[in-house]
Amino acid sequence: MPRFHCAVPLHAGTTLALPAGAARHVQVLRLQPGDTITLFDGSGGEYAATVERMGRSEVSVTVGAHTARESEAARAVHLAVGMPANERMDWLVEKATELGMASIQPLVTAHGVLRLAGERAEKKRAHWEAIAIAACEQCGRNRVPAIHPVRPFAGWLEAAPEADGPGPVLRLVLSLAEGTRALGEALAQAGGDPAAVRVLSGPEGGLSGTEEAEALARGFAPVTLGPRVLRAETAALAALVRLA
Repeated sequence: MPRFHCAVPLHAGTTLALPAGAARHVQVLRLQPGDTITLFDGSGGEYAATVERMGRSEVSVTVGAHTARESEAARAVHLAVGMPANERMDWLVEKATELGMASIQPLVTAHGVLRLAGERAEKKRAHWEAIAIAACEQCGRNRVPAIHPVRPFAGWLEAAPEADGPGPVLRLVLSLAEGTRALGEALAQAGGDPAAVRVLSGPEGGLSGTEEAEALARGFAPVTLGPRVLRAETAALAALVRLA
C-alpha cells in the first residue's frame, strides 16, 4: 500500500488535502477515489486513509483508523559527519534513514570538500530532509529522523549535548590511529546497554589531527571498524549497522 508523509497532525475521521508533494505522487501512481493509502505525520504510528477526490493539483483524503506500528531501532544512533561531496551525502542520508538513524548532523570540517553556509546550507538541509522523508515512506518508518542545520565542526563540538533523551549518550569517534579499540569492544566496555550513541565520522580526508584531539578532549572514545579504510559514507553506515 502506498505510504505518504503528511507534515500536519493527523486525526481519524477528518478529511484533508494532501501536501503538494504527496498529492503529485498520488497522481503519478494514478490512484482513484476509493483507493486506500497509508499516512504518517512523524509523531508515531500510521493511519489508513481513503482517496476522496482527485483534482488537477489537489487530492483530498479521509483519514481512517490509527495503527500504533513502529519500526524504530532499539538504540538511538545520532550521526555527526563531515559532509562527503557530490551525491554521496544524499546517499548517506537515504541509507542511514533506512537503517534507523535517529538524527544526522552535517559538519564543515578541515579536510571536507563540501563547504556550505547561509542560504545554500539551508537549501541543502531541506533537500536532505526531503530525502529522509522519501526513505521513510519507502522503508516503513513512521518517525522522520532529524536533519540538523549544517554547522562548523568547532561550534558544534562546543555545543554538543551530553545526552539525547533520558540518559547519557555514549560518544564515539571513528579513528584510524594505531591501537584504537574495535567498536564492539568499546561498546562492551561502556557498561550496561546505552540507549543512545553519538558517532562522529570525518569526510573523505578524515578528521584533522586537531579535530580528533578536540573530540577526545570532549569525551569521545576513539573506535575502529576494522583493518580496511572505508569511504566516508561507508564508514558512517557501517557504524550505524553495528549500533542500531
